[in-house]
Amino acid sequence: TWDLHLKTEQGDKIRKGHNVVGYINNGAAVTIVLGAHYDHLGYGEDHNSRHTGDAAIHNGADDNASGTAALVELARMLKKNGSTSSNYLFIAFSGEELGLYGSKYFTEHPTINLKEVNFMVNMDMIGRFNDSSKTITIGGFGTSPAWSTLLYAEKKIPFQVKIDSSGTGPSDHTSFYRKDIPVLFFFTGLHSDYHKPSDDFDKINYEAEVLVVNYISRLIARAEKQNKLAFQKTREQQTTTSARFT
Repeated sequence: TWDLHLKTEQGDKIRKGHNVVGYINNGAAVTIVLGAHYDHLGYGEDHNSRHTGDAAIHNGADDNASGTAALVELARMLKKNGSTSSNYLFIAFSGEELGLYGSKYFTEHPTINLKEVNFMVNMDMIGRFNDSSKTITIGGFGTSPAWSTLLYAEKKIPFQVKIDSSGTGPSDHTSFYRKDIPVLFFFTGLHSDYHKPSDDFDKINYEAEVLVVNYISRLIARAEKQNKLAFQKTREQQTTTSARFT
């Protein structure tokens, strides 16, 4: 016979994260929210990496430096064009990879009246546009009846569009949808570098991302010519970021 002595410790694991928020206040009746998460996996300490080799930094060029760069560029463009028909709220979310924590926190502790939000646009992984298929997925299509007209108003869209009607999914637009806000989710697709250190700057399709950013800019301009968009509920789907690859 033998004895086994075990010692365990249990306690809360507390972390602090910060959303980074910019606001263009035009004194308008409605606000358009644009968002992208800026956090990623670090060295994969939280076991959400698909990397099987030695520890390595995950720079996350597509997931989601691509969306963060688009957020900053759209802020510059919207400030430059001088439109005053809407206010613009730009949010770089933290904690997305651990469970949409940054966007959840913001929607529970908003810095503006959420009832005045016209719609929210989320950009997550928009840097790996496939040259052969030239397809981008746009989620949230069903969250407002206006999207069917606004998305296809251009005579020649510069890429193929794959529609996902659901207002939920594994990214931060979900938090806004659950506050009855119309959303759109721009996503250029999965790839073998997802959640690996190999998701780096040399894999980004910069020219194609410009097409996506310019399209979003034109979409916003079209939406601002209408009344505040009506919200409608959609089906629910998985919202954990780990579900994205499956």
